[in-house]
Amino acid sequence: MPTLTKSISGWGRYPAHTCELSRPERYADLKADQPSIIARGQGRSYGDASLNEHGHVLLTERINRMLELDIKQGIIKAEAGVTLAEILSVCVKHGWFLPVTPGTRFASLGGCVAADVHGKNHHHDGSFGKHVLGMEMLLADGRRIQCSASENSELFWATVGGMGLTGIIGTVTLKLIPIATSQIQVQHRAAGNLQALFELLNDPDLDDHYSVAWIDCMAKGHKLGRGVAMFGHHASVDEYRAALPLTHHVKSVRNLPFDFPGWLLNPLSINLFNQAYFWNEGRKTDAFLTSYESYFYPLDAIGQWNRMYGKRGFLQYQCVLPETQALSGMTRLLQAISASRNASFLAVLKRLGESSLGMLSFPMPGFTLALDLPLHDQQALFTLLDRLDQITLEHGGRVYLAKDAHLSAENFRLMYPRYADWLKIKQQFDPANVFNSSLARRLHIGEQP
Repeated sequence: MPTLTKSISGWGRYPAHTCELSRPERYADLKADQPSIIARGQGRSYGDASLNEHGHVLLTERINRMLELDIKQGIIKAEAGVTLAEILSVCVKHGWFLPVTPGTRFASLGGCVAADVHGKNHHHDGSFGKHVLGMEMLLADGRRIQCSASENSELFWATVGGMGLTGIIGTVTLKLIPIATSQIQVQHRAAGNLQALFELLNDPDLDDHYSVAWIDCMAKGHKLGRGVAMFGHHASVDEYRAALPLTHHVKSVRNLPFDFPGWLLNPLSINLFNQAYFWNEGRKTDAFLTSYESYFYPLDAIGQWNRMYGKRGFLQYQCVLPETQALSGMTRLLQAISASRNASFLAVLKRLGESSLGMLSFPMPGFTLALDLPLHDQQALFTLLDRLDQITLEHGGRVYLAKDAHLSAENFRLMYPRYADWLKIKQQFDPANVFNSSLARRLHIGEQP
C-alpha cells in the first residue's frame, strides 16, 4: 500500500507530528502490518490521540460503506470510517436518530466508539458504547474477530473508550432511537451565576431528554459562571405540524477560507462576544423549534472553524467532576480560567449519568466542563492547564483523553483507576504494543502502572 510521510495534527491543530500515512481503499485492504500503528478516521479528536509521531497512521476515511439498515428495528451496520452525517442522511427520513451524538456530525463511527463519546443526553442514555450491539476488529496478529457486550466482552469494553489502542475497529453495529420529526423542541433559561446554573440543570421540572449549558468564562465576582441552560427533545408531530415531519434539508457548509490572525481572539473580543451571546440566547424564554443540526452541531455550519484560532491552534480542555464535588470544583476552575485571562467563548457545562463499562471511558456521574483555549502563549497556557488538572484531581475528577494534549502520565494514572484492568486486556491481544499513538507514549499507556 502506498505511503506518504507528512506532518498532521488533530482538530485543535496542536501538536503537529510527522507520521507515515496510508489510506486503504477497501475494507479488505485493512492490515496491521506495521510495528507501530494507529487508525485515524476524520481527525476530529482535538489533541494527539490520532497521531503517531515517526510511526504509521492508517487513514480509514475510505472504509465507509453502510452495510445493513433494519428500518423496522432501527439497527445499522456500517464500516468504521462512515461519518455520523452520512448515517443521519439515511436514517432520519426513516424515523431514526443516533442514540448519542457528540458536538460534530463529521466524526467517524469508529472514532465515536474509540472515544466512547457522550452527548447532551448522557444523564439519561449513557455514552456511545452502551448502544453498540457489536463490532468486528482487526487485531495485531491479523485476526478479525467479533466482539460485543456478550462476545469477547473484555476486549469490547477495553476498546470502547480505548482510544484505538487495542486494535482497528472495522465494522460497527449500532442501535438507533426512534423519532417522529426532524426538529428539536428547545427551551432556554438564563442563570446569573454558577449556583443558579447548577440549580437549573438539577431541576427535574426543567430537565429534558437533552440538557446542556453555555457558560460565560469571562464573568467574575457575583456573576462567575453565569450562563444559559438549553433543554430539548425530539419534537412530536403535535409540536411540529408539518406535512412531511421527517423531511430535512441539510444546509450547505461554508468553509472558513483563511486563518484568523492570532490576536483576534483576545480577552476583549471574547468578553464582547460572551455578553452578546448571553443576552441573545438568554432572552429566548419561550419554547421554540429548531433543526437537529442547529441544536447538536452549531459549529458544523462553518467548515474548518478551527482556523478561527489562527495557525498556532488551540487546546480543548474537558474534565468531569463527581456530583458532590461539582459545584465547588467548577467554581475553582472558573476562577482560575477567569483570572488567567485565557478564556474561551466555547464553554459548555453538561450533566453526566452513570459511568460506562469502558475501562478507559471518560464519563462518570457528575458534571463536565469543556472549553477551547487559544494557544497564544504556550507557557502561560500550560501553567493554567497544570492548575486545572490539579483542581480536577483534588475534586476526584478526570480529563477526557479525546480532547487532551497536555495531561501528564502521573495524573492519567490517578484519574483512570481501571487502567490496570485495561492493560491486562491490551497485553493479551497486543503483547508487542503494535497499536500505539503519540497520546499513548505521552501518557505511558501500554506500560505497567
